[in-house]
Amino acid sequence: MSSDKGSFNFPFSHIYVEEKVMDSDLTKSILSRYKKSVVIPISHYKDIFNRPRQSFYHQKTAPMLILAKNTGSSVFKGAPVCQDFGYDHFYYTSCARNCIYDCEYCYLRGMYGSGNVVVFVNIEDTFAEVEALLKEHPVYLCVSFDTDLMALENITGFVSRWAEFTKKHEDLTIEIRTKSFRKDLFEKISPCDRVIFAYTLSPQEIIDKYEKKTASLSERLSAASCAMEKGFPVRLCFDPLIYVKNWNDLYASMFSEVKKSIDVRQLKDVSVGSFRISSEYIKKIRKDFPGSSICQFPYENVGGYMQYPENIKNEMENTLVTLLQTLISKEKIYRIESDGKQ
Repeated sequence: MSSDKGSFNFPFSHIYVEEKVMDSDLTKSILSRYKKSVVIPISHYKDIFNRPRQSFYHQKTAPMLILAKNTGSSVFKGAPVCQDFGYDHFYYTSCARNCIYDCEYCYLRGMYGSGNVVVFVNIEDTFAEVEALLKEHPVYLCVSFDTDLMALENITGFVSRWAEFTKKHEDLTIEIRTKSFRKDLFEKISPCDRVIFAYTLSPQEIIDKYEKKTASLSERLSAASCAMEKGFPVRLCFDPLIYVKNWNDLYASMFSEVKKSIDVRQLKDVSVGSFRISSEYIKKIRKDFPGSSICQFPYENVGGYMQYPENIKNEMENTLVTLLQTLISKEKIYRIESDGKQ
């Protein structure tokens, strides 16, 4: 049985629906998939999502789904700790908030007080916002930023819709980052060199311990290989690198599996970066998850972001870059520096 089976039909027992989107076509489509779920009308998603004294930890074991309308801006400039891969106009958008996966190091634990999942059903408004930006300049857009859209595809269909939208706009390039195993989408959507599928990779021991509910390393590599075979540009993201006692052996073993499973020369590019997180977010995570070895690590504060001490950070990143350079040109390797530059 695949490790992220839940990404296909996640069993939400309760679904909260804003009254103003109850008649939305997407709302109706989603509810038709969950006929056994309890549907609860609400006035505004924040009444549920932002209420005080929630337990992120307990909610992640059985999150609820919230369907809502995003009434504010939904396209934002990319943060300096996120890689822009050389694009001048780097943005991200949040069609959903929170993820059905449960990675111990995820910054969403510090960003949100709720473990429930919000889907904004008015994706057409986001498309319109992107079209307005495209009138000013080309756009590089990360669309799977505050969630894993591939894991939610059976619920939302957003990956397919973003692929369609991108093909119609020559100045738009999107990245769909994922830890999912699914391959079926590559049969349903036609390839486009501006629709990049980016797979976050970790050693299997790291996945087992810190990336709950996600696909295995071999499943992710198989999906990435399938995407390339179907003509999609693929990016591998060795990011975040997680420091553990035997990290060198784990990442060397992971790299050997990558070499055996995928033609690295055919990749669009790769990214390398060690774990880093906003100092504000980690304060909340440390309070909520006192037993987390990742979050309790004595990081250094560099410009408001917590990261490994320079010697650990450099050793890990340099090791991965050296391994990658045996198979791929250095021009295709993107590494974020401690000052936020790439």
